[in-house]
Amino acid sequence: MQWYFVAALLTILTSSQGILTTLSQSNGGYKYDYATVPFLAEVFKLIVSSILLWREYRKLPNVRMTTEWKSVRLFPIPSIIYLIHNNVQFATLTYLDTSTYQIMGNLKIVTTAIFFRLFLRKKLSTLQWMAIVLLAVGTTTSQVKGCGAAFCDSLFSAPMQGYMLGVVSACLSALAGVYTEFLMKKNNDSLYWQNVQLYMFGAIFNMLRLLLDDFSGGFEKGAWWQRLLNGYTISTWMVVLNLGSTGLLVSWLMKYADNIVKVYSTSMAMLLTMVLSVYLFNFKPTLQLFLGIVICMMSLHMYFAPANMLVDLPIPTKVASATLDKISVEQRTDS
Repeated sequence: MQWYFVAALLTILTSSQGILTTLSQSNGGYKYDYATVPFLAEVFKLIVSSILLWREYRKLPNVRMTTEWKSVRLFPIPSIIYLIHNNVQFATLTYLDTSTYQIMGNLKIVTTAIFFRLFLRKKLSTLQWMAIVLLAVGTTTSQVKGCGAAFCDSLFSAPMQGYMLGVVSACLSALAGVYTEFLMKKNNDSLYWQNVQLYMFGAIFNMLRLLLDDFSGGFEKGAWWQRLLNGYTISTWMVVLNLGSTGLLVSWLMKYADNIVKVYSTSMAMLLTMVLSVYLFNFKPTLQLFLGIVICMMSLHMYFAPANMLVDLPIPTKVASATLDKISVEQRTDS
């Protein structure tokens, strides 16, 4: 049940990301360079993983760490995919409004399941496929506004490029997650050693992104390392720690559970964020939100509950024949 506790903790951390990010704003904007937050989060994860790896090595000198280049060279790939994904996200938002973008983002629930089946060769039952589709429906329902809102007139009025980019974004997100799970489970290396490799390349690529921003801006604001902590507050540091801790928990789930557990955690986190917004930001709950929560809870039960708890399964042939033989023996004994 360890993965269940980790998934619940991941749900809480993920749901607080949007809230902490909102609290870190000042007058509706950011006084800090938000591109530095992912970089510091990667550095935080790298430091924590290095310390944990060092402690593990002191206790178990024979801890498994594959250092061959043909294995190490695979770890930059998720960072590259996430880098492309982030740019596709910005491009998508130029065509879609925020509400439509959030609904399109629910496609990653289904795409993750598809890639999970194709690349990891994990077979899902019919009930589990139904649960995944139900989860996508539930999260989408929770975000749909009432027909009296202007949203109804603009739901399908966005250019086709926006919807296509939304599909690409969902595929990239799923591909990165499934590929990371493949890396974590392809051998018996220490989890902390695998994390060190992942986060080292993640920090490098985020640093290159900051350098690219400096060059494109002509170094008007100075080099990125000179303004790294400009405008940082306690709320900003909490965002960094939240992102770092979330990444560490996701890597644990990738190693010992799977991507579907992560999908459920992040989906439930979205609903929890909306519920918390009712109390923190005077968000008005809607009937759609309530229905979405009910549908997602049904989906959660369908996916993880044993099949015999959900449907009446037929008695296997062998068991049935054995029961009939026992009855016939008892009848002969009585006679």
